[in-house]
Amino acid sequence: MNTAEFKLRYGPTAVVTGASSGIGEACARLLAAMDIDLILVARRRDRLDALASELSRSHDIAVKICIADLGQPSAIDEVMHSCEGADIGLLVSNAGFGMKGAHENNNPDTMNQMLAVNCQAPMQLTQRFIPRLKERGQGGIIITSSVEALLGFAYSAPYAASKAFSASLAEGLWAELKPAGIDVLGLCPSSTDTETLDMQGIDKSTLEGMMSAEEVAQEALENIGNGPTHIPGAHNRAIFEGISAMPRKDAVEMMGETMKA
Repeated sequence: MNTAEFKLRYGPTAVVTGASSGIGEACARLLAAMDIDLILVARRRDRLDALASELSRSHDIAVKICIADLGQPSAIDEVMHSCEGADIGLLVSNAGFGMKGAHENNNPDTMNQMLAVNCQAPMQLTQRFIPRLKERGQGGIIITSSVEALLGFAYSAPYAASKAFSASLAEGLWAELKPAGIDVLGLCPSSTDTETLDMQGIDKSTLEGMMSAEEVAQEALENIGNGPTHIPGAHNRAIFEGISAMPRKDAVEMMGETMKA
C-alpha cells in the first residue's frame, strides 16, 4: 500500500497513545511523514509538546496533544474529548508498561496500574472508537501486545498475562470488524530498543534479535491489513515458530530460565 492509499484508508487523522517515546513516537513520526494529522496521547507534556512542534513544523500537519494517564479511569474520556470533531481513521493503542521478577515481589499497586494501562485502556478505547470507524466504512486499529502474549513467562507472569489479554482482544476484534472494512492488528514485538528495557533493569547487550522502535513501527504500519497478529522481525518470527513447535511445558520452562537469567 503506497502513501496515498494508506492515507485514504487510515487518514486523515490518527490517534497514537504512548506517543512520548518508543514505538508510539516512532509510529507518530512515520504517520506524520505520510501527511496524516495526529492526536498524541501520553503523560509527559514536555515530550509531547516537543514532538508535536517538530512534526507539525517538519510535515505541515495538524498535531494535537492529550495529556492523560491511561492508568486512571478518567483518561478514556479525556482522550475522546480531545478527538471531538476529528475524522479518526486509525487508532494506535500503544501505551503500556511491564514489570519483571518473582511474582511474590511485585507491588500490588503497580500491578493494578499495569492492568489498567495494558488491558483496560485498549479495551475501552477500541469500544469507543469502533462506532466512529464503522460510520466511516473503513479504518484501522493497532494494539501493541508482545511476544510474551503467546506463552506464559516465568518472572514476567503478570506482564505476559496482560499482553495475552491485549493480543486476544485484537484477534477477536479482527474477526468482528473485518466485515465492516476495519483492519485490526495485534502487534507482538520481541526485544525492542526502548527506554522500557532500561526502566526494567534489563541489559540490552544480552538480548538477541533486538529491533529499533522505528523498525517495529514500520512493520506495524506495513502489516495493519495482515491481521490478526504480527511478530516484527524475521528472526523473531523464526524463533517463536520453533518455540511453538515444542511441547508447551518445555517451552514455558525454557523461556522462564531465559527470563530468569
